[in-house]
Amino acid sequence: MKYWLNLPKSWSNPVLRSLFISDLHLTPGRPDITRAFLRFLEQDAPSAQSLYILGDFFEYWIGDDVMDEFHHQIATALKALTEKGVSIFVMHGNRDFLIGKSFCRIAGCTWLKDPTVITLGDKPVLLMHGDSLCTSDAGYIRFRKIIQNPITKFILLALPSSYRRNIARKLRENSMANAGKKPPAILDVTKGAVISEMAKHKVKTLIHGHTHRAAVHPLDNNAQRIVLGDWDRLGWSLCHDENGFDLSSFPIS
Repeated sequence: MKYWLNLPKSWSNPVLRSLFISDLHLTPGRPDITRAFLRFLEQDAPSAQSLYILGDFFEYWIGDDVMDEFHHQIATALKALTEKGVSIFVMHGNRDFLIGKSFCRIAGCTWLKDPTVITLGDKPVLLMHGDSLCTSDAGYIRFRKIIQNPITKFILLALPSSYRRNIARKLRENSMANAGKKPPAILDVTKGAVISEMAKHKVKTLIHGHTHRAAVHPLDNNAQRIVLGDWDRLGWSLCHDENGFDLSSFPIS
């Protein structure tokens, strides 16, 4: 004899809580952001099933082989969260594209390629860092193809750590100098790139960071683009649960 138990849909197929963050630019020079992130891991993240970090987690990353005390502190905090049952996924950004398997192993994280499609509830969602969508900045797109080429990465990681630190410092200085000279529109994503990527992956929702312009942008055909904010004066996180998406911020003191 078979027995059937009729449960509400919310019981039989619950929508689990997922969190999304990006662009923390963690560095010892901003201990306030580090403290805010560690509080986030202790207070907000444990109630989630998954935490997605969509790039520029660190201000720069010159290789897993030169992780210092600060990097190990962050990795240990991430590992502690995974031991509570939270799955953590890390995507490269334009600042930390050299994060590798060793860091992910120490931190208990799973590396996430850019772009990646996941399922939230029963719907596909596209995750990206976002820099590849800034196609109006032709100079940056050319540079990105070179610097993130596997051959370039191999060469960079073969250099002495002192050389890599100097290169990272120069890249940050050049990036800040060039950003001040470019019109704001060039530094944002282009509509054509967004439409193309979403059509390619057959999704109605795109989540990305990079531009530091937190917002939810409605698109045609009930689609949407959600932009994660950078952590500076405010910390930003996006939550998805049975109520849908909620983009929120909190002060960093």
